[in-house]
Amino acid sequence: MDQDDVGGELATAGPYALRDKKLGFFGRIALFMRQVVSELRKVVTPTRKELIKFTLVVLVFVVIVMALVYGFDSLFGYVTHIVFGVPDS
Repeated sequence: MDQDDVGGELATAGPYALRDKKLGFFGRIALFMRQVVSELRKVVTPTRKELIKFTLVVLVFVVIVMALVYGFDSLFGYVTHIVFGVPDS
């Protein structure tokens, strides 16, 4: 039997191993909120130049995808028209 085996569960090694066991429901919520704020402080806001570049990249990608969808739709419509023909009215 391993020394780390406590009560049928392996004890985890890490900074939050004991803290998570001791905290109650509201304590875990408070810990989560502190971790969220800590992560949000790490976010770097893009510069104006980067923002414009990223926006242009997204817009160009969207235009390319729209052109592909339009092209495939037109191609499949044409092929469907050739295969099935136009019904006589």
